[in-house]
Amino acid sequence: MLALDLLWGWTRVGIFGFGGGPAMIPLMKVECVERYAWMTETEFVDALALGYSLPGPIAAKMAVVVGWQAGGGLGAFAAFVGVMLPAMVLMMALMGAYWRFKEAPAVIGAMKVVRPVVIGLLLYTVVDLFPSAGIGGEAGWGKSAWTALAIALTAFGLLWISVHPAIVIAGAMGLGALFLAG
Repeated sequence: MLALDLLWGWTRVGIFGFGGGPAMIPLMKVECVERYAWMTETEFVDALALGYSLPGPIAAKMAVVVGWQAGGGLGAFAAFVGVMLPAMVLMMALMGAYWRFKEAPAVIGAMKVVRPVVIGLLLYTVVDLFPSAGIGGEAGWGKSAWTALAIALTAFGLLWISVHPAIVIAGAMGLGALFLAG
């Protein structure tokens, strides 16, 4: 049953999505594109773009978008519960343990190591998904991918100089609507 597949696929994302947020994207891609084929890679990148243009946790938004596309309202609900319930239960248990043992050398060491791992997951996500972000929609390093790279670097530069992310996203969407419509 599709709703159960959505529930279990997104439960895996919720359970194994260490680092949360963008660090979960490789897990989402495996479940949504590779394992179940609920969407294509291009549709996945479009869903990410839509999700990042709205407030709230990316995992919850992606679960709703993918669930809706694959199974309508019931699919969206199943995917949302799948990703959020395990994370909530695990987070409450982990926070209880963390606050009790946060001064323990093993916990301090584990936290020091997991931070750069999350950065590695983010870098992998960028490298893995970037060819699908071409402006013309085609994958690979054609002309549109170089345009997308210029846009990505401009966004990075604006964020680097402390322009608010919402302004960067809204500005980019506005420019795209004006100059890339059709």
